[in-house]
Amino acid sequence: MRPAVAAALLSASLLGLGAAPGGSPPPLPARMADTGGGSRLITAVAAKTGSTSGTLTWWERRNGRWTKAGSAAARFGAKGLVEGAARRQGTNTTPTGLYDLPYAFGIKGAPGGTAYRYRVVRKNSWWCEDTDSRFYNRWVEPRPADCRAGESERLISYEKQYAYAFVIGFNYHRPVRGRGAGIFLHVNGRGATAGCVSVSAEAMRLLLRWAEPSRKPHIAVGTAGGGTAITRY
Repeated sequence: MRPAVAAALLSASLLGLGAAPGGSPPPLPARMADTGGGSRLITAVAAKTGSTSGTLTWWERRNGRWTKAGSAAARFGAKGLVEGAARRQGTNTTPTGLYDLPYAFGIKGAPGGTAYRYRVVRKNSWWCEDTDSRFYNRWVEPRPADCRAGESERLISYEKQYAYAFVIGFNYHRPVRGRGAGIFLHVNGRGATAGCVSVSAEAMRLLLRWAEPSRKPHIAVGTAGGGTAITRY
């Protein structure tokens, strides 16, 4: 076969797989097993399970192709990341997997242009993390008697972290007691998180304006490779 013909066939083959004409690999969402069915996706990637930092990128799908819309440095749990289905509460690990974003909230008001459902934190707003409560892994306001304060978070107490946040749908829709509660995408604190994903306040403001609910945004959390590779989700 003539070299020119072979090169043309190879180029066509790569394009069919979603690769760029220059031979670069397809964008990350195109290599994932699932992206949630919407046209907007957030990926949070760490180098390995023991990492406490990485990169958060947001993507848009237009005309059948995923394109990068922005990125920011991200922080993960103080004990790294773990497969979501195997996570245990209180381990300071960030669960890997693909999740929806049920709603956003914050101590500060929603940034201008936010279309996502946004709930403002008040003095009596709590996130129930008591495994014995009927309201496990739910926002409660006020805190009910069966949701112990020592086992839950008073949201207004985290003035910096919860200035802006998204609820991550980990263990949310059908909670398994003891697997974990209160996993959010929120503003950076002083260091690694207790199991959430965090980014700068500016990145959160950008994400809140960008995350159109009609586009069904999801977040995928994972590592660059191995058993928790983000491409598995």
